[in-house]
Amino acid sequence: MIYVVGIGSGRIGTITPEALEVLRSCGAVVGYTKYVDMIRGLLPEKLFITSGMTQEIPRCQKALSLAKNNSYDVALVSSGDSGVYGMAGLMFEIASGSGVEVRVIPGVTAANLCASVLGAPLMNDYVTISLSDLMTEWSVIEMRLEAACKGDFVICIYNPASRKRQEKFKRACDILLRYKTPETPSGFVRDAGRDGEYWKIMTLSELRDCGEIDMLCTVIVGNSQSYILDGKIITARGYQCIIDQSEKQEALMK
Repeated sequence: MIYVVGIGSGRIGTITPEALEVLRSCGAVVGYTKYVDMIRGLLPEKLFITSGMTQEIPRCQKALSLAKNNSYDVALVSSGDSGVYGMAGLMFEIASGSGVEVRVIPGVTAANLCASVLGAPLMNDYVTISLSDLMTEWSVIEMRLEAACKGDFVICIYNPASRKRQEKFKRACDILLRYKTPETPSGFVRDAGRDGEYWKIMTLSELRDCGEIDMLCTVIVGNSQSYILDGKIITARGYQCIIDQSEKQEALMK
């Protein structure tokens, strides 16, 4: 069995009890070096197999080889949730036809972690969009940004900027500004759920020129119903309408 495990931020508080139980039960843990290093202290004397960035396919192949040739289960780890920009889909593809079962163990994804830091911005419909154009054409990313704006979704942006993609984050914000007001509540969190967590709330126009956005950040941009309350972003769910209707009914019954 191969378990594809989401480890949240890697801190014990964001690793689900199920994920921790599975990690402890597996004979080997395979993953990106940075993510494995986050959980080494929780799993003493465990066999760890690590590799660097862009080695996703070899990692899955190694996990499959270990599962086929040994009598123990193998954990393949991803940060956040393994099914959200993680390793789950690729592992299913590589294991197909091998006879090895793959099971996904969900984790707390960056959208949820960052939303909890910024307030309650995901109270209504939202989308997640990655700005990484390594495997998705930039023209497709632009189309998705526009579609999300036309639907008035709250937008959670993963992989917003790298050293090579600083200008594309600004281009993405320019697309949002065609549909959203410059005052739209927005924010980012760096290293959500980890030591050194850092966050800011600002307007969309301020976000565009912020200059602090990098690959360790997740960005959330509100919709037309989002507002700032006591220094936090809130997206209205519609409860006020229910309250108003209830008050009207009470008045009619008097």
